[in-house]
Amino acid sequence: MRARLLLWLSSVASIAYLLTLRWQPFPASALLKGIPVGALAVFALGFRGVRRDAGVLALGLAFSTAGDVLLDLGPRFFVFGLAAFLGTHLTYICLFVRNRVAGVRLDPPLLAVLLLVLAYSGTLAAWIVPSVGDLAAPVVLYVCALWAMVSTAILARFKQRMLAIGAILFLISDSLLAINRFKTPLPLAGYLVWITYYLGQCGIALGYLQIPSPYALPSSTA
Repeated sequence: MRARLLLWLSSVASIAYLLTLRWQPFPASALLKGIPVGALAVFALGFRGVRRDAGVLALGLAFSTAGDVLLDLGPRFFVFGLAAFLGTHLTYICLFVRNRVAGVRLDPPLLAVLLLVLAYSGTLAAWIVPSVGDLAAPVVLYVCALWAMVSTAILARFKQRMLAIGAILFLISDSLLAINRFKTPLPLAGYLVWITYYLGQCGIALGYLQIPSPYALPSSTA
């Protein structure tokens, strides 16, 4: 029951954040933004002893929660938010590498996807970096970590494909955020960034925990 309540809290808070974007920032908007992924982090903690490294997943989600709050607090916290999300990607990389499926060949379709992700990440960095000024080094480091996170998610070959899809959505979300911030304003940027980001985090969390839907929870976590 607690696990389902956490998923409902996460979903409802995410929708509430999305619906209030046009009025932000407002008092407690940072708190509202932190609840959706924060609830997923607590949800993941409930799987310790049920799913290997669930605590590592929870740590990555906790880093993301901190990043969400910091970015909502204003431009002066942008670098700190970037650092928090860098922590997310590094944690996810560790998680995916530790739990990859062993002995899987790199078949042509998989290789094509990996090359596409590499080409996309490299093109994004080459386009964005000249516009970020003093943030060039941190942004390059971040893009490299983001690319590595997506690549390891794909290479891990987890049972639930939604995990790799979630990682790709995370890449898309960060791309939209970077383009909107550093290159050119995008229509409905806030909505697109949040939707792809939240669905990406859900895909990673539920995919890793091997839950096909929020309504298919193991009885030991209900």
